[in-house]
Amino acid sequence: MADDQFPDYLNVYYKKLFPYSQFHKWLSYGNVKPENFINREFSFTLHEDIYIRYQSFNTLQEMETEIQNKCPFKIDIGAVFNMSPKVCRNYPQFHALEKELVIDIDMTDYDQIRTCCSGAEVCQKCWRFMVIAVKILERALRDDFGWKHLLWVFSGRRGIHCWICDESARKLIPSERGAFIDYLALLSAGESKRFNINHPSVKRSISIIKEEFNSLLSEQDFLGTTEQCNKILSFIADEKLKEQINLQFSKYQSSVQRWEALTVIVNNHHKRGLLNFKTKYCVEDILLYLAYPRLDVNVTKGLNHLLKSPFCVHPKTGKVCIPINPKVIDKFNPNTVPTINILIDEINEYDKKQKEIINDANLSSNRLKDYKKTSLLKSVNIFEEFLRNLESNWKGSKIKQSDIKMEF
Repeated sequence: MADDQFPDYLNVYYKKLFPYSQFHKWLSYGNVKPENFINREFSFTLHEDIYIRYQSFNTLQEMETEIQNKCPFKIDIGAVFNMSPKVCRNYPQFHALEKELVIDIDMTDYDQIRTCCSGAEVCQKCWRFMVIAVKILERALRDDFGWKHLLWVFSGRRGIHCWICDESARKLIPSERGAFIDYLALLSAGESKRFNINHPSVKRSISIIKEEFNSLLSEQDFLGTTEQCNKILSFIADEKLKEQINLQFSKYQSSVQRWEALTVIVNNHHKRGLLNFKTKYCVEDILLYLAYPRLDVNVTKGLNHLLKSPFCVHPKTGKVCIPINPKVIDKFNPNTVPTINILIDEINEYDKKQKEIINDANLSSNRLKDYKKTSLLKSVNIFEEFLRNLESNWKGSKIKQSDIKMEF
């Protein structure tokens, strides 16, 4: 798809494919509190990088009309404020009240360890880092924090976002968001250190990493060069132990063989009681360094921080930022995500076939929503399932509100 075609495709996308009603349903949270939507900040990045902040809408129809008129190259979602951002952003008392707790994982933060790609490039091999990250975070968010309403979204190019939409998460203040992400962010990009291996969450993460590590090791060739071997050996604090492992490394060529040699030596030393405090968990430290999620902590901490909206389109790739199912994250391929030109071709092809069928049978056409004619349908279905799970909370809140009114 040529760059000069993108605005035309985007114009069609916003008119035919963007799931406005589901999108509004999500951000209005059942309209239990109308301000959840009308005081929500949106920002638009228009053609030629024109940036507009503090957009807000009173109704679904107003939002739909404005998006179609402005045709933004990017839509970002911000916080819910105490008054309308579009009208009141310059008032002294204007401030953010709540926002979904969000997590951002970007493949570029793995550039120091991935060997297949770098920068904006992503392949199925390095996507395994994201698979591991989603599995670890899913368990932590559900088991350690008890949150249920997690919306996982492909960023459109090289990463994943998680929107934690439980009410308790949305109402966290910045200091609480900071404490939360500090709990999760064991590893900042490029950092190596020893971890609290005895922490239940860390133990669980190591177990998840081990399930994927043989494949990751083979694909990334972590011990393929002398430089890479030296990096891994830097985690071994005992010089004699390091020398033994390095000697074994020289006997083998493949990363798999070298890793097996390392683990055999360390395990033998462990059984004989020869590992000191600094080397006792060196294998686990290496596993965490190589595969634990690398998180952008600033995205999570800031209540005023905006994040790219689900279902907007990445202008560089043309790919839609689609919701994904974490239960089948192993099967997700970022390189097969639909682009807007493919989606529009699918609509045209579907309509063409239907026209031929109707003409042949002399039937009238039933109006089918355009996204149902395309490969975007699967992603919309994932989003709708997420919304159905949220509805139980909305209904409970409405019942409480009606009970309070009856008391008065």
